Amino acid sequence: MTTITADLTTGFAVELRAGDHVWHADEPTSLGGTDTGPNPYELLLSAVGACTTITISMYCRRKGWDLHSVSARYDFDKVHIDDCADCDDDAKGHIDRVRSEIFIEGDFDEAQRKRLADIARRCPVHKTVDHGVSFTTETVFVG
Repeated sequence: MTTITADLTTGFAVELRAGDHVWHADEPTSLGGTDTGPNPYELLLSAVGACTTITISMYCRRKGWDLHSVSARYDFDKVHIDDCADCDDDAKGHIDRVRSEIFIEGDFDEAQRKRLADIARRCPVHKTVDHGVSFTTETVFVG
């Protein structure tokens, strides 16, 4: 099980913790925040990017393939379904869309390149976001 805690500190600034690790989130000043950390969508995309690059690296290491570098770029926006050629035909209104570019440098033949392109979409966090998440929320009022 993975557990994090999120504590609102000042304004919209949030301190996040997982074990011994501490990081921060916030909203930009244009939305009333103090811009002391990435916004929640940036954190979400960061998780996918980290997972994707780690997954590719682990796969290459396991196969003994000569990976020189791997990096990723993710963009998030909300688009009207009519403006999204690759979206589900059953969707209505606006949808969330993530576009990604994965940059892999190494000495790979065509079969290895094809396999790495497939592996890039198979990182666990990517699959979780892509397939949806079941949330169970308990709101506890203190005081």
